[in-house]
Amino acid sequence: MKIIEFTLEPDRDYVELNQLIKLVGLAGSGGMGKAIVASGIVTVNGNIELRKTCKIVAGNIVRIEDHEIHVL
Repeated sequence: MKIIEFTLEPDRDYVELNQLIKLVGLAGSGGMGKAIVASGIVTVNGNIELRKTCKIVAGNIVRIEDHEIHVL
């Protein structure tokens, strides 16, 4: 399991799920991030998440296959 820590910018309360996937380098674009979410392999806090623009806030844990993103 590879753990990735992602820190929200000070002026942002959240990041959209598809953008988070792009920003941590697991997708080449936001569109590719949307496709990954739509495939059903993404979980947020242990629950499958299919909403591409789900708001991810500090404290959330996003898992995509063998990658786990900790949002700080």
